[in-house]
Amino acid sequence: MRALDIAEVVRRTGIPTSTLRYYEEKGLITPVGRHGLRRQYAPDVLDHLALIALTRSAGFTLDEIAAMFTPDGRPNLDRGVFAAKADDLDATVRRLTAARDSLRHAAACPAPNHLECPTFRALLTSALPVRPAPDRRTGGARP
Repeated sequence: MRALDIAEVVRRTGIPTSTLRYYEEKGLITPVGRHGLRRQYAPDVLDHLALIALTRSAGFTLDEIAAMFTPDGRPNLDRGVFAAKADDLDATVRRLTAARDSLRHAAACPAPNHLECPTFRALLTSALPVRPAPDRRTGGARP
């Protein structure tokens, strides 16, 4: 398979050369050589960059992504780490969906005053994390 010139990688991925060079610094990708002053990459760099894009969009840090590659550059994906991140994303989606729905209700609420609307009041109540009531005797939280 022929090596891909850095310009070809940029054209095929839309990733700027500065980002490719940064990924090299972080050890996420490695050029296979140079043609003149231009970096050359193995064709599998496209798969690596796609994996980096996918995991970045899921919220992984570059250091976490770097740990997903073996020293020789092959992906070594931990299914447990991916499952845990998917669970985190599910929780985020639920939280953001609730926030979106609350905002949509507030925007369309027919009540003259939002605080008079039972639905809006319920949304306000659900927005706070549940905390134990303070113990009046000690001022601290109840067990």
